[in-house]
Amino acid sequence: MSKEEKDLYGNQESHTTLELDIAEDGNELAQSAPPMGWKMIGREFIKDRLALFSLVLLVVILLVVFIGAFIINQDTIMNVNIFDKYAPPGSISTDTGKTFLLGADEGGRDVLGQLIIGARNSITIGFAITIITSIIGVGIGIISGYFGGVVDIILMRIVDFVMVLPTMMLIIVLVTVVPHYNVLTFVGIMSLFYWVGKARLFRSVTLSEVRRDYVSASKTLGTNQLVIMFREVMPNLSSLIITNLTLNFAGNIGIETGLSFLGFGLPANVPSLGTLIGFGSNGDVLQNKQWIWLPASILIIVLMLSINYVGEAIKRSADARQRLG
Repeated sequence: MSKEEKDLYGNQESHTTLELDIAEDGNELAQSAPPMGWKMIGREFIKDRLALFSLVLLVVILLVVFIGAFIINQDTIMNVNIFDKYAPPGSISTDTGKTFLLGADEGGRDVLGQLIIGARNSITIGFAITIITSIIGVGIGIISGYFGGVVDIILMRIVDFVMVLPTMMLIIVLVTVVPHYNVLTFVGIMSLFYWVGKARLFRSVTLSEVRRDYVSASKTLGTNQLVIMFREVMPNLSSLIITNLTLNFAGNIGIETGLSFLGFGLPANVPSLGTLIGFGSNGDVLQNKQWIWLPASILIIVLMLSINYVGEAIKRSADARQRLG
């Protein structure tokens, strides 16, 4: 073999060795790279057994509530039967022969059926309010923070005006005076006021996000403003959006339940967890007939705690992802 052939063969071997080293380094980096996205969220739940238990419990409650509400007839449950008034748990209806597993209320209506349908209504309303207010709040916050200047001033003055209003009193007044009041009306009234906090939060985050290089590059390339806001800036806020959605979901269920407890929530013919707890305002029911209000109270506590533990786990994973860049 000539000297030139030896040199060429040696160079090829060195290139092959270099490529193998690079490939091995890449594999090591890939194996040592921190988990991102759903993997990070899953790792956080595995580390936090309480959050994992809360997630499983929450899923079970949602399945039981929504499947049960699909099977149960609301009109039948809400029929009044005075012969079954305050029937204790385990008793049998004198009219229908049905067993009251959790007893009956003042109108002889099955508490278990009202609990399932009421939980379905409260969860659905809380979820609907969360989604509507998030769409409005996130959209206005991103637009205000992105454009700044006059647009920011106008939108933030509107937000300031809504924030200083006595929200709870206005909701009570609107619930009282609005004709043909129903569930959709209640969701609309609640959504009028609970978007302002999200708008302020995402406006402040967007103000810092628009100073980044990728936004400047997109503007230089002539990318459409809406594309920059909602296809480039908003995905970078996804962790905060998910965390905010989760924690506000529990809060909105609590607000609906509180208003229904006070008598300013859902209509009287629509079951709610708040209306079941409201029966406890009667001293005799509170002391001697706990089966009417206690199951709803326990369910609300379990729901609030489960949602908050799950939200905290998602928040920790989002914070870890942000620290890792």
